[in-house]
Amino acid sequence: MAFPETHPSLLRAITARGYTDPTPVQEAVLRPEAANRDLLVSAQTGSGKTVAYGLALAAMLLGDTERFPAAKNPLALIVAPTRELALQVRRELEWLFADTGARIVSCVGGMDIRREQIALSQGAHIVVGTPGRLSDHLDRKRLDLSQIRVVVLDEADEMLDLGFREELETLLKATPSERRTLMFSATLPKAILGLARQYQHNALRMALSSESEPHGDIEYRAFPIRPRDIEHAVVNTLRFFDVQGALVFCSTRESVRHLHANLQERGFSAVALSGEFTQHERTNALQALRDGRARVCVATDVAARGLDMPDLGLVIHADMPQNRQALLHRSGRTGRAGRKGLSVMLVPAAQRRTAEQMLGGAKIKATWTPAPSADAIRSRDEKNLIDEIVVMAESPAEDDLAAGRILLSKRSPEELAAMLVRMRRELLPAPEVLEDPPPFKPELWGNKKRPNVFHGKHRVDQKNKKWRDKKAKSTR
Repeated sequence: MAFPETHPSLLRAITARGYTDPTPVQEAVLRPEAANRDLLVSAQTGSGKTVAYGLALAAMLLGDTERFPAAKNPLALIVAPTRELALQVRRELEWLFADTGARIVSCVGGMDIRREQIALSQGAHIVVGTPGRLSDHLDRKRLDLSQIRVVVLDEADEMLDLGFREELETLLKATPSERRTLMFSATLPKAILGLARQYQHNALRMALSSESEPHGDIEYRAFPIRPRDIEHAVVNTLRFFDVQGALVFCSTRESVRHLHANLQERGFSAVALSGEFTQHERTNALQALRDGRARVCVATDVAARGLDMPDLGLVIHADMPQNRQALLHRSGRTGRAGRKGLSVMLVPAAQRRTAEQMLGGAKIKATWTPAPSADAIRSRDEKNLIDEIVVMAESPAEDDLAAGRILLSKRSPEELAAMLVRMRRELLPAPEVLEDPPPFKPELWGNKKRPNVFHGKHRVDQKNKKWRDKKAKSTR
């Protein structure tokens, strides 16, 4: 299916990029009933929504004209929760609007504010930024929003979670009341619906995803483990599912530091992200992920918001998510733009019931299996190494063959092949031996005939009962 009602300049850009069919969110914003309307769209991260609202902006800003006039005050404002996401949006829009003469300026925390002020003074058609930095420019009267025709709130739920409601309201109040407002959010909690009612007019709601719907391109697995085996299970999961990029979630900064150090010690190319990192450290870590120098990122929930990580095939919940919404937000970092992804939850025995309730509440059917064992990883390594070496040997150079003949005169073919396998294997982090978790006994959890003695309240009730019985005996 081709892109319907797409501006010719943008159609040339997406065709050159190899786009053939629109994603569901792109198709939705191009429907006739969505034209020149306020939109409230629930769409998963990685669903192609940046291109989607780029197409909508072109229809609203350009109409039938091919190119923008000379840049003056901005016509469109795009607000994103994090620096990384805002810069990613700018990069996407730059190639999408390349043939239109659009001048796109970004305003984000951690960048030189003076350069941004100069860029704004030279005129812009589209401004992309984070709530705090945009509000700063507005306060300094460097950002004039009087000519804004369209406002886009990207990942609006995350901006509210991060405490940016006041900044968002300041920005929206500074724009003309007749503007169009497009809100994109992975989930639609009450706070988002309230913001929509206050600042949108007759909005068309498009529910392409919701917090109760798991991402269709993500496979979920749950590994029961002993609590002391969490880090070993992370190692084995990374080794068994050998993907281009992996994101490991921890609940605290200390957990991030500890796990990151252990992974590096074991030979993984890993970086860490947490709230204590400076912007320079964060930028270096993200660049290492983008250029392939690192393949694993260990992060807290807040630090991973808006993270643009290419080819992310695996998410590991080293620490359990706090709730089903956090589970879906974390897992949604993989399985993006039509690619398949895997989300693995490591479940300590005492949290098995909590994990099952969380998965059930999110309508996720997870496969419960033991974590990958050291033997399973070695078996997989053997097959992969043999395949890799066979491919390497297909077209040997003449000098390599000469060296091979000399080696064969000194050692048998079996010995040389074994040494080659050993050399390749030593480059891989060693798998860990995991202890079997205690067997799960459903009768001890939620049994209606007797209280759940492992639940905190019932434990207190039992202690109180013993104390009352002891007191009664002493008073007889």
